[in-house]
Amino acid sequence: MPPYMTDIAVTEETALRLYRILASILVLLALSAPAGAQQPPGIFSLIPNDSTTEHVLKTEGSADLPYTATAGTLDLFDQDGNRTAKIFYTAYVAKDRTPGRPLTFAFNGGPGAASAYLHLGLLGPRIIEFGKNGNDGTTPQIRDNPQSWLAFTDLVMIDPVGTGWSRPASDDIAKNFYGVSQDADSLAKVISLYVQKNDRLNAPKYLVGESYGGFRAAKVAIAMKNSQGIIPSGIIMLSPFIEGRFLANSDDPLSAALQLPSLAAAEMERTKSFTPEKLAEAERFALRDYLPTVAGAAPTGEEAEAFYGKLAGLTGIPKDVVSRTRGLVGDVYGKQMAGPGRVVSPYDASYAVPDAYPEDAYGRNDDPILEGYTRAYSAAFASYATGELKFSSDMTYSLLNEDVNRRWEWNGSRGGDARALASASTDIRDLLSVIPSFRLLVAHGHSDALTPYGVSRYVIDHLPTQLAAGRAELKTYSGGHMFYTNPSSRAAFLSDAKAFYETKTVE
Repeated sequence: MPPYMTDIAVTEETALRLYRILASILVLLALSAPAGAQQPPGIFSLIPNDSTTEHVLKTEGSADLPYTATAGTLDLFDQDGNRTAKIFYTAYVAKDRTPGRPLTFAFNGGPGAASAYLHLGLLGPRIIEFGKNGNDGTTPQIRDNPQSWLAFTDLVMIDPVGTGWSRPASDDIAKNFYGVSQDADSLAKVISLYVQKNDRLNAPKYLVGESYGGFRAAKVAIAMKNSQGIIPSGIIMLSPFIEGRFLANSDDPLSAALQLPSLAAAEMERTKSFTPEKLAEAERFALRDYLPTVAGAAPTGEEAEAFYGKLAGLTGIPKDVVSRTRGLVGDVYGKQMAGPGRVVSPYDASYAVPDAYPEDAYGRNDDPILEGYTRAYSAAFASYATGELKFSSDMTYSLLNEDVNRRWEWNGSRGGDARALASASTDIRDLLSVIPSFRLLVAHGHSDALTPYGVSRYVIDHLPTQLAAGRAELKTYSGGHMFYTNPSSRAAFLSDAKAFYETKTVE
């Protein structure tokens, strides 16, 4: 035994004292470590490193466009330096871009929807085909998209927290993202981080959002301006939710009147009798005759016969059903428009399928579009990301996260009446007022009964003339909520979108 050990008696009491000292030292070391080091990898370990690949887009009517695709994530941190989320994005950037080339950030809605719809349905350099008739998701085909917006703007597709491959650090932290203001602030930070890391401060910056994504775009634009110091140049809203008070409010006369032209358009599409003139007639009827009639006392006698007959003819809903509901058909059109034993989708009221529950008075069917062929976007995007973008994750791609939707906070509380109070109209007014060059394009499918184009027209028509003139416009196309799955509508929208980017506001 060495000399220096001979006088030490290691008793049980001494050992216990040494153990306590060592434990205290370990605790102090843990508390003094960097904040990020305290967090175990957890869910983030399943998200791979960023991947950058080179490609060439064959566009319509112009030279081939070489571009760089980056599939990756951006980290968000709290005030203590703890990583709270990883946000998945896909960026497409032209290699030989000209000075002033726009940069567009795009997202879908839900809340709880990933960006794959816009990504592989409209904007990106690759697109999904759903079979010969456009409604078969069993064998989706990914092909080149010569109508990609990459021809005139760089693109960054963003999946908000809880969607796609974007994840919060923990389920408890998720509540810091699942709400109107929290969501807008987080996406504004993501946009700011991307702009800084890629030196794109001097690029005109646009937002594109579909459905709730349109509402989201207005909120994100305000957050970009106020918290990040980034001034957006414009917003394109597709089939947007703008005013909660009009969403599925079937008992409100004004809501019903704003929805009616979309139901009429759907009936025309289904009977192959659509013309712009007939739709314009339906629009006039909706506000001049229908609205005051359903808002007042029920018509009687010959007046009732004429009114309910007209309404039945416009919508395809049987006259006795129209009469029974006093013309407020928002709760019954789904099972009544397409005839016995068939149901239509609110996402496109011209699209009908056999009713799974024909014996029930009210609809129980899964939605034939949202729960049907468009679900294929999820697996298709995961395959595309793995095979072509070289981004392969061990997590499944979350196209629609219902948990996000259930937990969403509207005006500080969840669901119900709180959603009915949600509004983006004031944000639109503020953006048009304080950014002289800011412009807004709202695009809709005629037969979308969920977020009908009549609501957006109402919002734009009620903007102050000095704000809206030449700067806020509505465009409509054949189809429903996702009208861009119709090739002819997608081509028409491409032309309008390109003109929107090229037009400069006269101040």
